[in-house]
Amino acid sequence: MPTVPRPTVPSAQTVLDRVRRDVERNALRARNGLKLVSGVDRPHVGQTPKDVVWQRGRTQLWHYRSDRVRYSPPLLVVFSLVSRSYVLDLTPGNSFVEQLLEAGFDVYLLDWGEPDERDAANTLEDYVDDYVPAGVQRVLEVSGADEVTLFGYCFGGDLSLLYAAHHPDAPLRSLTVLATPVDFRHMGPLADLFRVGGLEVADVLDADGNVPPRVVVQGFRALTPTAEVTRYVTLWERLWNDEYVAGYQAMTGWADDHVPFPGAAAEQTVRMLVRDNGMVTDRLTVGGDRVHLSDVRVPFLTVRADRDHIVPPRATAPLVDLVGSPDRHELRLPAGHMGLVVGRTAARTTVPTIIDFTRRRSDPLTGAAAREAAGG
Repeated sequence: MPTVPRPTVPSAQTVLDRVRRDVERNALRARNGLKLVSGVDRPHVGQTPKDVVWQRGRTQLWHYRSDRVRYSPPLLVVFSLVSRSYVLDLTPGNSFVEQLLEAGFDVYLLDWGEPDERDAANTLEDYVDDYVPAGVQRVLEVSGADEVTLFGYCFGGDLSLLYAAHHPDAPLRSLTVLATPVDFRHMGPLADLFRVGGLEVADVLDADGNVPPRVVVQGFRALTPTAEVTRYVTLWERLWNDEYVAGYQAMTGWADDHVPFPGAAAEQTVRMLVRDNGMVTDRLTVGGDRVHLSDVRVPFLTVRADRDHIVPPRATAPLVDLVGSPDRHELRLPAGHMGLVVGRTAARTTVPTIIDFTRRRSDPLTGAAAREAAGG
């Protein structure tokens, strides 16, 4: 008869080590839990040194400092209208901007600030035909370049697409968009309420004429109603780990940290992008002109995430086939919304791929040109 192996019995020392480990971790959980509740030791975000080189209203153009510029043209990031841009520069060592700088790019970012009643009448045209072109022009002036490489993040990608489509002669070397929705039928319950549920933008406006952040946050949470519970379960399991807790504070802090959506732009978004699904149905109008994504002809990369609960995969899927560029590519990753720009997936896959795509469509700088671009 075959011999049945005896179960391994842990030694007394092994059991003691496990008990000590659990006691130590529970003590750390208690300490870190108190810090989380009290809000002390919150990680500092957006620390990469930068200068404001242009401003209009609440909007600022940031130029990140670097003495390692090795590529031209400069790179301009257009951020989303409804969230804070520091997710791209979360913490030292976990920063999309930091990696771009280390790769040798000259990096700028359009930050919309926090809209108030003065911005309530801002339309999509104000951003697509005014702020973005002005930002591009200022980057050209500061850098001395003839073109820019354009990046659009989330809804900033939609603004970048509309800009490139409405301004086909814009001085763009290439366009990359990350987590950018185009098929708004798949943007979740809040979009459905606006699309077929009879909800109007006017129904959710605050006294300042803007859509308040709480509406945006609840709309995103409705996409994954159990995510909050799962998040806290995972946090409890790893609450003893100081590094994990710091990362958790930074990332969840950003996920809950939104800004008002200017009322006029929100109304246009609902009418043209949500109800008409204009990106997919080719029913886009900017400044009274019909525009077409097929007119986007510059080298193009779309980066999307399979586990994105803010911009679901089906909302981003059609984009690569909508633009007209003969040099178009899609990077699809097993990541979440934030995992495209922060965390291990970003560091190992997303950012290196984006850097490689951009380098291949950039010019290397040497000698005096590199020193001049770096401000030397």
